Amino acid sequence: MAALERRIRYEAELDPSFAREIIALSGSPSLMECIQCGTCSSACPLSLYMDYTPRRIIAMVREGFKQEVLRSLTIWLCASCYACTVECPKGIRITDVMYALKRYAIREGIHPRRFPIPLLARLFYETVRRNGRLTESWTVLKLYLQAYPLRIPAMAPMGWKLLRRGRFPLRPERIRDRPGLQRVLRIAEE
Repeated sequence: MAALERRIRYEAELDPSFAREIIALSGSPSLMECIQCGTCSSACPLSLYMDYTPRRIIAMVREGFKQEVLRSLTIWLCASCYACTVECPKGIRITDVMYALKRYAIREGIHPRRFPIPLLARLFYETVRRNGRLTESWTVLKLYLQAYPLRIPAMAPMGWKLLRRGRFPLRPERIRDRPGLQRVLRIAEE
């Protein structure tokens, strides 16, 4: 686990609009109603491995600790199991907040380099945007090229078996109406 840097933060360094942005992005207006009971953290199966618990992330978002939240590993370790959301007595959609934080961090370019989760999210989006469909084998190969290039030779025997059995297509899968998909995605981004 990475060592935490502790330092005093002054109010002028905080971003008071951060909570409003995350509420809008996540569609979870009840975020500000959090009573800091810690139920989300106790329900989270991965909280032991996080640098900040889900309860603390919610508190930090509300107070405007934008840089600390976006640079934390917590948002990337969230398994999206929804245990926190199910158990929350105030009905806060914490998993949706974590997704919003991931999207925000990717958009801002603030995420751990060579960390597989943001790389996989970007590769997934780019592949679906370009082809309309995901070819898992090519996505995994691209992920390994970017995140774990030295592990590729060890994966070659499995890749060869998948190729021989027809499980590793040589051409990426595509939908027929890719221009139509591009129009829909442009409208959705606006």
